[in-house]
Amino acid sequence: MLEVCNLSVVYGQHRALDDVSVRVDKGEIVVILGANGAGKSTLLRAISGICEGRVSGQIDMGGHPLKGLTSDRIVEAGVALVPEGRGIFGDLSVRENLILGAYANRAREDEAANLERVLTLFPKLTERQSQIARTMSGGEQQMVAIGRAMMSNPQILMLDEPSLGLSPLLCKELFQNLTRVREAGIGILLVEQNAKQSLAIADRGYLLENAHIVHEDSAERLARDPAVQKAYLGAGGKAATRPAPAASPAPQAPPVIAAVARPTPRRSAEQQIGVSIDDLVATASRASANTPRKPAADIAAEVQRHTQDRVAVVLKDIEEAARRARQRRPLPPRKSAGAKTPAPAPETQDDTPPPVIEVYRRPRVEVYRRRPSGQFERE
Repeated sequence: MLEVCNLSVVYGQHRALDDVSVRVDKGEIVVILGANGAGKSTLLRAISGICEGRVSGQIDMGGHPLKGLTSDRIVEAGVALVPEGRGIFGDLSVRENLILGAYANRAREDEAANLERVLTLFPKLTERQSQIARTMSGGEQQMVAIGRAMMSNPQILMLDEPSLGLSPLLCKELFQNLTRVREAGIGILLVEQNAKQSLAIADRGYLLENAHIVHEDSAERLARDPAVQKAYLGAGGKAATRPAPAASPAPQAPPVIAAVARPTPRRSAEQQIGVSIDDLVATASRASANTPRKPAADIAAEVQRHTQDRVAVVLKDIEEAARRARQRRPLPPRKSAGAKTPAPAPETQDDTPPPVIEVYRRPRVEVYRRRPSGQFERE
């Protein structure tokens, strides 16, 4: 269990958090709601040991204090953070990103079992293990970030704005995956702007305003709270009632209003094509990943054949040009004894342009192989 008591964070003269207390139990989803700048991300950074401000208060994990420990020691204690913006290694493959998450000592013995658990929770990653992470869609990259954090075998998983930049369809899929993570017995501390979907999957919630926790309750009661509905769900705090119209002494004819043509609202690209852009990118990525690639030896052989064919064409052109040159300048006839030398025939002007001989240089083909470490070596 993660327990935070009387936590305060100060940046110089600015107090980002003031006397904040939060609790997350095993297999529980706890959501932190609040406006931008309320201190939600600062709370997660302070728990993870990466906060740059001055931290005071108490942070315990299973009865062991975490305050003052380095970030790697906190990961060893069982707390993992998925930061805002995912923070994955874009030039590495999906499998390489996941394996890096098992660097902690607590996760090395169970690396294979944790990898199997992650691939079971996120089946899409099974077929994408060899794909470069930056070529994936936003929702798939978020799965990689969550899976990498789970590879450290955490007891508490903290997520900072996981749905940021995702389409509604991918947001729905992401929150469904979080419920499956909870079913695996991992506690989740969730900072999220999407209050409606986060409260739908959460067990409890906190309201963080101006660096203070102002309210704590179950997610169900928070969703029905008029103040929460007004501030985060876009509904009024009280039922809106319209006053009855005053009785008029005599009915009046309604005024005649000229019909005004309303401009047709512009539709987005996704509305015009009828499918999500992220889904199109994901489909293209899958097609690219499934396309068989030719071995380097076959590619080199094709280049060599093309070069030989080109050289043969050039040689043929040279021979044809030489043949035409010989035809334009015939050899003079031999002189016989006593024969008069005939007058030279007038030279006829040949409009045929002189032959053009092109010289080609054979291209050089270099083949590189990518090593498991990510470096490239020339064969």
